[in-house]
Amino acid sequence: MTEQKATNITWHEHHVSHEERCRLKGHRGVVLWFTGLSGCGKSTIANTVDHKLHAMGKHTYVLDGDNIRHGLNKNLGFSPEDRKENIRRIGEVAKLFCDAGLITMTAFISPYREDRDAVRKLLKDGQFIEIYVKASLETCESRDPKGLYKKARAGEIKGFTGIDAPYEPPLNPEIVLDSDNLGVDELADQVIAYLDRHGYLNLPEDVEAPAMSGS
Repeated sequence: MTEQKATNITWHEHHVSHEERCRLKGHRGVVLWFTGLSGCGKSTIANTVDHKLHAMGKHTYVLDGDNIRHGLNKNLGFSPEDRKENIRRIGEVAKLFCDAGLITMTAFISPYREDRDAVRKLLKDGQFIEIYVKASLETCESRDPKGLYKKARAGEIKGFTGIDAPYEPPLNPEIVLDSDNLGVDELADQVIAYLDRHGYLNLPEDVEAPAMSGS
């Protein structure tokens, strides 16, 4: 549990509700949490989903691991403690984006189940969709778009997930994407099909967004 250091603060409720924001956009706010090894395709798939949904007129945004570390989390490294804080912060940001009614995609290795589960608990039921981009270590190393595995194998990077730091796969993710065998477009279409099938993409203007109970 992160310590609350600020005192004499009060939570202010918004005059515009989450349901009203969703009704204006015509779809539900939700967090799509892509997780998997470096090189598995998280960012590429998330950005492809973003592009396809944007073309459909949906309100979306991608929170990418590297991009966030250039700004909000620039003071964090890759120790277990810093990884936990990295995910805690982005979980809070994703919650705000979801509350604003956006379909929010996050692309982070997020190697620890405990940290991912903590983000799920921040959100209401149905607002967190865990997407496991499943690819073998061999596949990820063969891609190695940033040359990180090569550096990790050479001992130039310490604590690299999959080499000398653990990755804990999701136990019950909402979606599993087979990144070993399928292409980016097909995987992105699987995510969009899930959203469509479960009623995230269409919200008639004359119907209120469903009030979801807390998790």
